[in-house]
Amino acid sequence: MNIKKQFLLITTILILVIGCKESTVETPTEPVTLRNVYKDAFYIGAALNRFQIDETDSIMAGIVGREFSSITAENEMKSMQIHPTKDTFNYEYPDKFVALGEKHNMFIHGHTLVWHSQLSPWIRNIEDSTEMAEALKSHITAVVSRYKGKIHSWDVVNEALNEDGTLRKSVFLEVMGEDYLPLAFKWTSEIDPDADLYYNDYNMANPEKRAGAIRLVKNIMDKGVKVDGIGMQGHWHLNTPSLEEIEKSIVDYASLGVKVAITELDISVLPNPRDLVGADIGQNFDNSELLNPYTKGLPDSIQVKLANRYTDIFKIFLKHKDKISRVTFWGVNDGQSWLNGFPVRGRTNHPLLFDRELKPKSAYDSIIALKQRDDKQSN
Repeated sequence: MNIKKQFLLITTILILVIGCKESTVETPTEPVTLRNVYKDAFYIGAALNRFQIDETDSIMAGIVGREFSSITAENEMKSMQIHPTKDTFNYEYPDKFVALGEKHNMFIHGHTLVWHSQLSPWIRNIEDSTEMAEALKSHITAVVSRYKGKIHSWDVVNEALNEDGTLRKSVFLEVMGEDYLPLAFKWTSEIDPDADLYYNDYNMANPEKRAGAIRLVKNIMDKGVKVDGIGMQGHWHLNTPSLEEIEKSIVDYASLGVKVAITELDISVLPNPRDLVGADIGQNFDNSELLNPYTKGLPDSIQVKLANRYTDIFKIFLKHKDKISRVTFWGVNDGQSWLNGFPVRGRTNHPLLFDRELKPKSAYDSIIALKQRDDKQSN
């Protein structure tokens, strides 16, 4: 064999060897997390408390950064925390919260600018309409200006409706009248025109309240004031609201030409005293063994019901992913959940995807598997 043929043979062998090696190299895949699996559908968020914002627990911090693409401050941006007196602002934890979101390249949501509850006493005690307008505008201006370009969306007004769809007789309505609603959105949009502005409320799958929310948002928009979205708080139960009403609400809100965010999502597994609905934190009931049956953990049968409920709800979310901007759980794990104290103090509830030991529950696995099946069917 001459030198030329030997060279060609060796070259051919090398090409075959390299090609075989390349064919066995696997393409790196992203970790299977909520954030990664749902990235092409909508943001997956969580509400964070001070402990989580501080990142003092490394396991918790890892879950937050790995699993979620959006964050909301559970309490630290409410007026009594961030603006406790007329001339005092407390930005320590809001600043840390924003820095955490930026570190993990998250969508950062601000909650909330105008709310009758957890309201700073100095605002609550105002009785003059001009003074109230000045106070609200000053509060909105200061907070939104500080986080302009950093906080991507705001709950501008929170929980302004009664269950029958009429306007709640809050201090804002009583002092300023209905004008406080469009003015709050107008002032916010003038300060940060790029932020998405939401109206947020609970029981938004109730027909009467749904009609009231549509009427409220439409009235603001008819005045030429920007509203970008409606937030449907998901403080739901194993059997209520119905899937049909959840879906109808998403479709009806989106028909206004706004985005729909599923906010404050958690599913109570405990008995519901007096068929209470919603999240009116002024309501509370005495504890009892009958109302608090799962103090030693969640039975497998209830784990299955919770997983099935989350799966059924997420099927609706995926069906209407073109309308939904964000799905935010109201907490990271069961131990953090506000439902341990509402509407019955001292209960042990299990409403979220991670348990008290920070381990993913069956519900977590179920909605991951749901999205993976959806992706396969789409391909």
